[in-house]
Amino acid sequence: MKITEADQQLLSVLRENARASTAEIARRLRLSRTTVHSRIERLEREGVIAGYTVRVHDEAERGHIRAHIMVTVLPKQMPAVVAALHAMPEVRALHSVSGPFDLVALGVTPSVEAMDELTDRIGAIDGVERTTSAIILSAKFER
Repeated sequence: MKITEADQQLLSVLRENARASTAEIARRLRLSRTTVHSRIERLEREGVIAGYTVRVHDEAERGHIRAHIMVTVLPKQMPAVVAALHAMPEVRALHSVSGPFDLVALGVTPSVEAMDELTDRIGAIDGVERTTSAIILSAKFER
């Protein structure tokens, strides 16, 4: 999979709005619609674009609490812990990381009380040794 500079620009536009029309993307990138369509099809076929998702507008979740929840996992328990976290809809993303923690989860809940309950549920998962949370105050940018 070779990703060209033009592919990177196309992916950047799609990250901003994956529902943008081919014509709109073509105008922004100063390419033909046919070229944009062909590149998107190639990137999908080659697995570079693995899928599309929904980004919810901040207003729709105004007042929701977002937190990074750092998780330390006991040896050999990673698959079970990941499966348990995947089953929790409040966990929006999960990353394996280096350093003192093994995982960083992005939790989103409607209230502080619900975030407290979520971190308690995560801490109660068999194989979780410790959790530490950091409430997100604001997002400077997301792509």
